[in-house]
Amino acid sequence: MKPQIFSWLLPTATAVLLLSAPAQAARLEYWRFDTAQNRLHFTTAGGVQPKAQLIANPTRLVIDLPGTTLDRQAVTQPVGSSGFESIRVGQFESDITRLVIELSPGYTLDPQQVQFRGLSPTEWTVDLPTPQRIGAASSGSAALPTQSSSGVQIENVQVTPDGFFIRTRGGQPQVKMERSSDRSLYVDIPGATISPNMGSRDQLLDRHGVARMSVRPLDGSTPGVRVTFVLSDTNSDWQVTASNLGGVVVLPGPQGSRVGSGSVAMAQNPSSDRQVTIEGIELQQDGSQLLIKSNQPFTYTSEWDRASGAYRIVIPSAQLGNGVQPPQSTNRGAFLWVKLQQEDPQTVAILVQPAAGVRIGPLTQPSPQLLSVSLQRPGNVAAGPNSSTSIPTAPGPMSYPTPSPMRSRDGRRVVVIDPGHGGGDPGAVGIGGLQEKGVVMDISQQVARLLEQNGVQVVMTRQDDREIDLAPRVQLANRVNADIFVSIHANAIDMSRPDVNGIETYYYASGQRLAQTLHNSLVQGTGARDRRVRQSRFYVLRHTSMPAVLLEVGFVTGAEDAPRLANAAYRTQLAQAIAQGVLQYLQNP
Repeated sequence: MKPQIFSWLLPTATAVLLLSAPAQAARLEYWRFDTAQNRLHFTTAGGVQPKAQLIANPTRLVIDLPGTTLDRQAVTQPVGSSGFESIRVGQFESDITRLVIELSPGYTLDPQQVQFRGLSPTEWTVDLPTPQRIGAASSGSAALPTQSSSGVQIENVQVTPDGFFIRTRGGQPQVKMERSSDRSLYVDIPGATISPNMGSRDQLLDRHGVARMSVRPLDGSTPGVRVTFVLSDTNSDWQVTASNLGGVVVLPGPQGSRVGSGSVAMAQNPSSDRQVTIEGIELQQDGSQLLIKSNQPFTYTSEWDRASGAYRIVIPSAQLGNGVQPPQSTNRGAFLWVKLQQEDPQTVAILVQPAAGVRIGPLTQPSPQLLSVSLQRPGNVAAGPNSSTSIPTAPGPMSYPTPSPMRSRDGRRVVVIDPGHGGGDPGAVGIGGLQEKGVVMDISQQVARLLEQNGVQVVMTRQDDREIDLAPRVQLANRVNADIFVSIHANAIDMSRPDVNGIETYYYASGQRLAQTLHNSLVQGTGARDRRVRQSRFYVLRHTSMPAVLLEVGFVTGAEDAPRLANAAYRTQLAQAIAQGVLQYLQNP
């Protein structure tokens, strides 16, 4: 069945202004999806005349901006609103920028209720009706066909040291592979669906002979999912293996069966279908290895987790054994913490945050029931047991000052937000016992949410009330190769000086313009007293390798500032001002 398309040319916002606009390429500068109002807002540098169409199978609203460019790589941003899945923004053609609003599977909307408003030739809003489930949609809506499903969901696609891993949930996937003549490798999973929690469906990779990857539903009325790998190396053979332990392994190399153009290969499955139990995780006495033990053979994938900055090991078709606890860090341990997570009934995740100066080295499986994670200090390259079976080292962190870059895979800007103090270190304590650590944690979390909603990848140095030294904060920022580093603090002075109030912003070297931009946004957005931008030798400013600032958002000892900082609405106001300043800086770095 061909996709149903509703297409229209949008009316001009102001005809005189549009006709008088200069005949030069415009640029998409800003976009935001307001989940409270189901409204898309976007602005451009230069007038544009948008064109829109509603396409079914799956339902999505496509908005093209002719004569417009995007000065960044494609971005996929989760929406988090009922019935809406994500918004994708990318350069569709050399002179057309495309915005695509994806609806969640099983939802549609009435195209007659989509309303465009041109506030000016450079500023537009799109109001969307509440999505309706298929079967309950009103007349005239672009309904999706009912599709059967095998119960398999595609969670994500991960790069592994020797290939790719398509992570699935909900059963054993069936797989078909096809090599086309247009430098593409198609991995089809019939009957599967795409998880609504999946992040980017388009990735620029440049890994293992693959230039880019995309995940899409199968065309037409056939239920299923197609993962497309666009090849930069057409000489490799490929092997695709679906596991009843969960997931699909895609490997290049001579070990694969030769698949010519147009041919199809069915993957082979391992025989074991029992769920693995993780029986223990322990640290060797010399601190050089973490050992993960199970009751039977298991597979795994690993990568750096962009949200926490930790190293993440995922074991499919597994469960945590009763009483299994993570090892505890010591004063001079090789890691800050280890977390165990039962992400769903069939998936275990293990997150490891290495200490300052420690590198995650090779992961080895000396036996099918044992995984060794090497923790390497500078000058001490520790090999796991039976190192001859070691797999290639995954990209890992390097201690300052020679960090290993780890940019966001989908091309988004990366911002590190550093909530000051935490745990046993409350920071400044002011009027009424107001503690700095709680104030800045709330502000930081709100800033992170606002930036993520605007397509920025955020990494936080701490996500809860724990104490972290300065060196690991810096190491994390350098390891993820952040574009900017923003440390958020609250100020204090002697309790006898409640007259001292206001906002101060600090930088050391390359962060002067960032500091001025954020400081102006804070002062203008809050009306607080202006205590100026200053230069300082704070540790987190001197040792970060990107523009860095330290914000003092007010005095917990100030008669004016303290009650405002204790107020949730004012903290939201601060967060909005910081996020606005960050976005302004990133648009013109």
